[in-house]
Amino acid sequence: MSLTTFRNAAGRRISQPFTGLLARSGVHPNTLTLVGVAINLGAAAAVALGQFLLGGILVLVAGLFDMLDGALARASGRASAFGALLDSTCDRLTEGAMFFAIAFYYLPLGGTTQVLLAVAALVGSYLISYVRARAEGLNIECKIGFFTRPERIVVLILGLLLNQVLIALWILAVLTFATALQRVLHVWQHTHRKGEST
Repeated sequence: MSLTTFRNAAGRRISQPFTGLLARSGVHPNTLTLVGVAINLGAAAAVALGQFLLGGILVLVAGLFDMLDGALARASGRASAFGALLDSTCDRLTEGAMFFAIAFYYLPLGGTTQVLLAVAALVGSYLISYVRARAEGLNIECKIGFFTRPERIVVLILGLLLNQVLIALWILAVLTFATALQRVLHVWQHTHRKGEST
């Protein structure tokens, strides 16, 4: 079983008990997305104030909404191109807000390493999404990656809950760039094979 398959199966198992109830309630998937954004922004505010434990708990709660919005959209037949765009855009917004909050907290404390790593992790995470978007614009599926958003969120939550933000930032900075490179190589291999066969 690939990492992506395992990740998707785990997400379905966690969200399944709630999906039917939410579908019957009539709540719109986009509403869950926006609630998740609000909670994530609250988490970023907590981190900016140095409340790492609270921030980690809030990111964990927001992660549940992040899983449920897509599951609800599929279960209720409300999946749409706009919903997918909104979800992806909100993911980038909240990820950026969290790394900004970490840099905001450490900058006055002289935490140059933490600030630089937060910026690097942010750039790396955006590169992962950008490579996929450009690849799919070329009609190349590019969902692979050993350190996509779910893994980044888990590392971030653990770093906040255990007050090991520096370690989490090192992992995030290094592995986001490694995953972006993994996707670039995937696209290169695909285009190289295509070029050889034509």
